[in-house]
Amino acid sequence: MSLDPYYRDRLSLFDGFSNTDRSAAGGTLDEAFQERLADYGDDGPWSPSSDVVITDEAVDGPHGTVPIRRYVPADPGGVALLWVHGGGFAAGTLDWPEAHVVSAELAARAGAEVVSVDYRLAEGTTRYPVPLDDVLAVWEQLDDERSAVPGARTAIGGASAGAALALAASLRSDRRADAVLLAYPFLHAAVPALPADVLAEMAVLPDFMRFPTESIDWMVENYVGRLEDVPELALPGIVPVTPDRPPLSVLLSEFDDLRPSGELLIAASEAAGAPVRSRLEPGVLHGHLNRHPVAPGVSPSLDWLADGLRAMGNHAG
Repeated sequence: MSLDPYYRDRLSLFDGFSNTDRSAAGGTLDEAFQERLADYGDDGPWSPSSDVVITDEAVDGPHGTVPIRRYVPADPGGVALLWVHGGGFAAGTLDWPEAHVVSAELAARAGAEVVSVDYRLAEGTTRYPVPLDDVLAVWEQLDDERSAVPGARTAIGGASAGAALALAASLRSDRRADAVLLAYPFLHAAVPALPADVLAEMAVLPDFMRFPTESIDWMVENYVGRLEDVPELALPGIVPVTPDRPPLSVLLSEFDDLRPSGELLIAASEAAGAPVRSRLEPGVLHGHLNRHPVAPGVSPSLDWLADGLRAMGNHAG
């Protein structure tokens, strides 16, 4: 496959920009670059289904209150999902498409209640395990809520760094998830290289759309505070897989330097005899769910994730 023309044709917006000259004084993004970036990500208007009720709430956590956003469809089934956005542990909000659009679409498509969590971001003195503590606090409250619902099923999931937080929370908690859904996960401090043919296709991408070793190292060090002796639950791809793991769904982006991280987890799950399903979304880049459903690959990916949630409901009770 090749990079989808929808994305490839927009790369010309960044002609003349590099990682060194796209920043203005003080480390902020150059205004012209910000405008190009907005144009690149403009997929047109989107609005959530009128059948989904959206409310902003908060959960008490060990480091203070944790904002959440709850999405409840008109006819909720017995399934709920805790969803965690990505952003390299250092960025992201409840308004990001990867949080807001994904949550609203999954609620509508799967008929499931979805809770999106605005965990504390890693910066300065805020590091692991603070973001994980926030996610875990919301997960355990959601589990408490669902425990009173006969036949209820509860899943946890996330995208990129949020996938690491979701998987780590499922491993750390004594509240077992009924399923784990991960989108283009970042789960390892050291990520193997992609095949040569994929790397050749990705050569057209500007530097800031790639994840070279130095970029991965920055994310790890910013989150953990070091590159050596990284705790297992910080990047939980190294935690040994056992056959009794909850059913796992892993969505991958084809043109993504972090794709091998998800592939390692898929292979480890298959080798251990743990339940796993996977999908490689062709022609898309890392973070493709941070766009609107009209963008290539987004709606099929959302449908695939929704299928995993609907399957949980079919086996409820």
